[in-house]
Amino acid sequence: MSGYVVYILRCGDGTLYTGCTNDLNRRLAAHSAGRGAKYTRARLPVALVYQEPAADRSQALRREAAIKALPRAQKLALIRGGEG
Repeated sequence: MSGYVVYILRCGDGTLYTGCTNDLNRRLAAHSAGRGAKYTRARLPVALVYQEPAADRSQALRREAAIKALPRAQKLALIRGGEG
């Protein structure tokens, strides 16, 4: 996968984790193996529930921050296909 991706994971405890990467498969493998973010390590297993492309790292980081600022209900709407 080329370019950057902003993604949301559903953690084992039902919480949502938002991140960005330029290699989604590698990052998902790291999260699943307990080598990802400290937040997800304690909340395994994780499942990818949302992803969206970003043109570059800067855009990905801005979008990640915007998603993280959303209330949970809006994140769930985004996952279901609504706007967030």
